[in-house]
Amino acid sequence: MPVGASHKRGRYTIALEALGGYLVSDTNREPLFMSFSGMPFDDVRSLLSQLETPDDTLAEAMTQAFARAGYPGTALGRLQELGIWLARTRRAVPPLIGKSGVALYAATHGFAEDALSEQRARVDAVAAGAAAVSHLCVAGDLSLNVFDLALDLPSKDIRGDASLDERSCAATIAFGMEATAEGVDLLCVGALGAQAAIAASAILLALLNGEPEQVGAADRNIVSEAISFHADHLSDPLEVLRRLGGRDIAALTGSILAARAQNIPVVLDGLPALAAAAVLYRLAPHAISHCVLASSNSPLEIWAAEQLSLKPLLELEFSGEAGCAGAVAAGLVKSAAALAAGVAEVARRMG
Repeated sequence: MPVGASHKRGRYTIALEALGGYLVSDTNREPLFMSFSGMPFDDVRSLLSQLETPDDTLAEAMTQAFARAGYPGTALGRLQELGIWLARTRRAVPPLIGKSGVALYAATHGFAEDALSEQRARVDAVAAGAAAVSHLCVAGDLSLNVFDLALDLPSKDIRGDASLDERSCAATIAFGMEATAEGVDLLCVGALGAQAAIAASAILLALLNGEPEQVGAADRNIVSEAISFHADHLSDPLEVLRRLGGRDIAALTGSILAARAQNIPVVLDGLPALAAAAVLYRLAPHAISHCVLASSNSPLEIWAAEQLSLKPLLELEFSGEAGCAGAVAAGLVKSAAALAAGVAEVARRMG
């Protein structure tokens, strides 16, 4: 495991210029396509409509395996709960987890014109293995990818314009699906920088009927002005995403959707990942059945998690360091998978 991260720079800019359909998964898994025929968001909705609803059959089989092995009910607490959730998500008993990874997205936003240098420094630190998440990924045997989403091209200022047009938003959702291209069995996702958290706050308030007072004082004006400006166009979750979110949250939406289509469990890290999950939840609640939340810190994050029925795995009080909570939580999920595998084997031997 190298100390640095795979730094995905360049391909996104090419895709942004072309805005055409392209293959978004080149692994041995069944590939996912978005052709951008007709209206671009129609392709996103089509992919959502193809998702299989969660099947409790394998979850029940995993529950029975725990019982036969001597652990009925909730004898093993949250690990047992995670093992059953993994069986449902992976559609397998036992729910094996092999390669696991962290995907972080970095973009710039029009409401923070002076933030480019800071965002570039964050990306470079992760890529060089100098960030805290880099060390945690080494410790947890996790791959680490940081996606540079055209940092030199900030999205528009959400206080007076839509952040993205529909076509570029859909293209970025498709690009985000590349997070599954390495064939991971467990994916942790998040976004770099405070800008993403501000945009995420606006999305969460718009989608979940929150109030500006739930946002920290430093960011409240930006969020309030943005929601006020777009107030007449916030009934469609994908419109909320393109108007209030940036490329980072659009890409996160794609990564979560691609993982759902491929039965890959996802660990959400931070407000931007929660906002992306909220977009999919409002389109189809079962679209985030494969997600767990690493941690929740701010009051807004705690509230949003409750609205989405996501119970945090940890209380690590990370603030502003994307990926750290996800990397630690991934270890817990992998432990639950190992436990489920052992229990399933014991149950099999007992007949």
